[in-house]
Amino acid sequence: MSKQKNLMYWICTAWLALGMVSTGLVQVLNPQAEAASMASLGYPAYCLLLLGIWKLLGVIALLIPRFALLKEWAYAGFFFMMSGAVFSHLAAHDPVKELLPALLLLVLTVLSWYFRPAGRRITTPSY
Repeated sequence: MSKQKNLMYWICTAWLALGMVSTGLVQVLNPQAEAASMASLGYPAYCLLLLGIWKLLGVIALLIPRFALLKEWAYAGFFFMMSGAVFSHLAAHDPVKELLPALLLLVLTVLSWYFRPAGRRITTPSY
């Protein structure tokens, strides 16, 4: 892997991890602050704890060495969460500024996945 791709991977992954940890901690530690936002999207407040825990666990899965399959699941989970958040904001007719954080995390998820090094990919046997 080239140095540029490796650098891109770590930049995207670091920003993705920072975004997921910060939003996950808010959802886990202070759900009252986020409850109104979730209610405006049509989701119950108890989803905050679940999403926050998943985000934190997903970041751990991305940052620990090995476990390529677990990393794929974490990327898939982040993709589904963030694309769902973008579409939820669109369906609620929220202003663009409300969906930009989720859209940024969605783009970072895709870029981190795309630039991941070979050691963090699932290897398929050649027949």
